[in-house]
Amino acid sequence: MADRITITLGCTSCKRKNYHFSRGKKKEFKLELKKFCKACGKQTTHKEVKS
Repeated sequence: MADRITITLGCTSCKRKNYHFSRGKKKEFKLELKKFCKACGKQTTHKEVKS
């Protein structure tokens, strides 16, 4: 079975954890995406944080 981990994305401006994804373990970089934050009410950068 493939090793998968669940990662959490947090907003960089308000620090709220908004999104959860599953990905493989062998990635060597932290995920960073532009996503909509409900708390801020706008599209901001979300980075991978500890869940």
